[in-house]
Amino acid sequence: MVRGDRVDGVGLARRINAAVELLDAGTSVADAARTVASRYGVSVRQARRYVEQAMAAGRVDVPEASVVFTVKVPGSLVGRVRAHARERDATISAVVSRALLEFLQRHEPGRGSGP
Repeated sequence: MVRGDRVDGVGLARRINAAVELLDAGTSVADAARTVASRYGVSVRQARRYVEQAMAAGRVDVPEASVVFTVKVPGSLVGRVRAHARERDATISAVVSRALLEFLQRHEPGRGSGP
C-alpha cells in the first residue's frame, strides 16, 4: 500500500474483523494473513499486522462514518473551541462531537432535564 493510501477507521475495523473471522474459523495465522492480503489488496506483511491486531484485541467496533455538518457560531466561540481542542491534543471535530453528544444526552425526553 502506498503511504498516501492509508486506510480509515472503518476500513481498519473491517480488516481486523475479517482476520478475527478467519482465525475463529480455525485458519492459521499465515493463511489468514494471505487471505486478508488478497481480499484487501495489501502486502502480506501489512495483512499480518491486521491479524496480529485481531489476535490481541479481537473483534472491534466499526466506527460510524463522519459527515460534514456546517453551522454558524460566533467567532469567540470558535476561538474557545479551538483552544480547548489544542489544550487536550484533540481535533475540533472530536470536541464538538463530544459536546453535542453530552448536550443531547442531558436533554433527552424522559430524563427530567430542562428544555
